[in-house]
Amino acid sequence: MIRTTPHRRGNLRRTLAGTLTYLLFVVGSGCDRSNTYAPPPPPQVIVSQPVEGPVTPYLELTGNTQASKTAELRARVEGYLEKILFREGEIVKEGQLLFLIQQNTYEAKLKEAKAQLLADKARLKHAETEYIRFSGLLKQNAAAQTDVDRWRYERDAAQAAVMASEANVDLAQLNLSYTEVRAPFTGRAGRRLKDPGNLVGAGEKTVLAEINQIDPIYAYFTISEQDLLRVRGQHQDEATSPRVPDVPVFLGLVNEDGYPHQGKLDFAGIRLDPTTGTLLLRAIFPNPDYSILPGLFARLKAPVDVAQSALLIPVEAIGYDQLGPYVLVVNDKNLVERRSIAAGPPSGRMLSVSDGLKSTDWIVVDGLLRAIPGKEVAPVRQPLAADSTGNSAGAPAR
Repeated sequence: MIRTTPHRRGNLRRTLAGTLTYLLFVVGSGCDRSNTYAPPPPPQVIVSQPVEGPVTPYLELTGNTQASKTAELRARVEGYLEKILFREGEIVKEGQLLFLIQQNTYEAKLKEAKAQLLADKARLKHAETEYIRFSGLLKQNAAAQTDVDRWRYERDAAQAAVMASEANVDLAQLNLSYTEVRAPFTGRAGRRLKDPGNLVGAGEKTVLAEINQIDPIYAYFTISEQDLLRVRGQHQDEATSPRVPDVPVFLGLVNEDGYPHQGKLDFAGIRLDPTTGTLLLRAIFPNPDYSILPGLFARLKAPVDVAQSALLIPVEAIGYDQLGPYVLVVNDKNLVERRSIAAGPPSGRMLSVSDGLKSTDWIVVDGLLRAIPGKEVAPVRQPLAADSTGNSAGAPAR
């Protein structure tokens, strides 16, 4: 049991009294304050004005690639396939020997034809000699006319025999050359369809392999009737030209950004397909590295008019809803407005606007999620710049 003295009890009372006085002061002063709501500041957004730049109207189309030349390598003579002199799938040069068919039979036939030619030439020479001799004897009344006529006949028949033998020699040489199957053009050879030791060309021209020329390569695509009439109306002089105009065409594959391959229009159909209302077109593209294979899906872009000046804005600043494309504009009171636009063709990473915007409008290019139509924002003005490739500079990445 702890005992306290009268002096300690006095100190304790004074301490408790001071503490209670402090608490009453704090509570009393807190009750005098009133809670007030301070609204947050307007969200900050980046705004820029549209820039003027050149835009080329063009059509975006789809198609597929095809080899510019395709050939089936066939056995044109009968014989056993002796050798295969290429690697399947590799690039072969024009005139390169690919297959070799049994040659000894055709070499013997060529020798036989040459021998017959020599015999016919000998008979021709003898007939010419006898004809000349009997013609001289006839003038001396030492030979009959029938002898001269007979040797004239022998001479003419020998000449015909020589011509036939020469033709047989040519045919024998041609058949011998057919035993060597060569590449008709530079291209990529497919897999072999016959192995060495097989009899080929027996009663049919056996297909040995296929070869495709893919440098250059074709891209086939179609254009709708509406787009065709619009383009022909803008280029009426070229539409009546007897040749296909040199229209540049750009191509991009599925795994490529943009249209890195440039070619030109090579062919246009002579009539529209009545079932689809489209016209078949073909463009040709250089393919020196053989990166484009036949049968690939291709995206194509073809200009339809010369470059024109237009207002350009970043693609990231454009939104889409049920009413179509729109942008968010900050007015002079820093309030956000929704503005419907008519989008035109792109220019690099910029998109042209044909209607709905003025060059003095400030559009939101960054912070679109913080910009709500009808609400106030804190705009930070930042100019745009369109470089030669159409990429926007000055706006931060979103």
